[in-house]
Amino acid sequence: MRFGAAVLRSYDSPFTVEEVNLDPVPADGEVLVRIAGTGMCRTDLAVRRSAGRSPLPAVLGHEGAGVVVGTGGPHTGLSEGDHVVLSFDSCGHCRSCLAAAPAYCDSFASLNLFGGRAENAARFTDKAGGALAPRWFGQSSFAEYAVVAARNAVRVDPSLPVELLGPLGCGFLTGAGAVLHSFGVGPGDTVAVFGAGAVGLAAVMAATACGAETVAVDRYPERLALARRFGATALDAASGDLPGRIRRLTDGGARFALDTTASARLINDALRALRPTGHLGLVARLHTTLPLEPGVLDRGRRISHICEGDAVPGLLIPRLTGLWQAGRFPFDELIRTYPLADINEAERDCEAGRVVKPVLLPRAPSAGRARGSTPRRATRENM
Repeated sequence: MRFGAAVLRSYDSPFTVEEVNLDPVPADGEVLVRIAGTGMCRTDLAVRRSAGRSPLPAVLGHEGAGVVVGTGGPHTGLSEGDHVVLSFDSCGHCRSCLAAAPAYCDSFASLNLFGGRAENAARFTDKAGGALAPRWFGQSSFAEYAVVAARNAVRVDPSLPVELLGPLGCGFLTGAGAVLHSFGVGPGDTVAVFGAGAVGLAAVMAATACGAETVAVDRYPERLALARRFGATALDAASGDLPGRIRRLTDGGARFALDTTASARLINDALRALRPTGHLGLVARLHTTLPLEPGVLDRGRRISHICEGDAVPGLLIPRLTGLWQAGRFPFDELIRTYPLADINEAERDCEAGRVVKPVLLPRAPSAGRARGSTPRRATRENM
């Protein structure tokens, strides 16, 4: 089948929206999804900075959501017409997958970053028949359609605005999952979040929903204002003595801290802001060595890396949509929509910090939903 997609042909070139071909679709255990919207994640853009690691040309995009329009085989668990959020790929049978930790799948890198499943290598081509790297994060959803393994498609309530739900499959999943799963935050806990982008603000919203006291650190005033709206005390990253200020705000130190910045200075500040036995989670990939200052890991403090919020997407995504419906996880306030044809504008706005979470729409939004707007959030009273 032929359809439109945004193709990245080289690490330093813009995306080009062009016709691609995917054939045959879907195979056994897969579903074909008509994409309603796809979030743009920093990981998509990081392909440019890790030139040579991920194969090009490729169709990127890994925060897709849409409607199932075809199923392969009788045991996918999904039916045509189901609304789904797409998440990352995993093998389903290694020790990590069997232990409900699919983000740590033995094949995570090969399945999600380096070319996908071998059996699909020749299935994605451009209009001239040239091969495109298949299945970025199991989906390649900067496109009108995507084929995914059925276990990576999470069914959601069809009354929800499916075109906005894609970021729940990665960015918002990561921030919220770190709070809800990695840390297990509860009422009365204290959480410091360093970096108030999509992941950090999702963490702030989740911590507030849990009844925790939250401090958010960022350099953009607009993002600090969002953090305040979502219940956090906001601190400018350039202000002096961040650890001391956070310790005073949290009665001796935060129990948990989440760093989304990969800044060595802020990581050390986060460790110093922890109370004894506190836990710092890192979600951003480190591209340099991380020098730790003397004493920052004393008194039982610990540091760990968190991938995809330690989440099982099929369990966490419905939980997050439920919180959204209850008015307790307002992720839609972070989203600005763009037509897929404007993907390069969306990338520029994302890199410049003018938008927290761009969402690309392969088709024009429905009547009454203009670009840059979001629908009124459903609540239990108006559902």
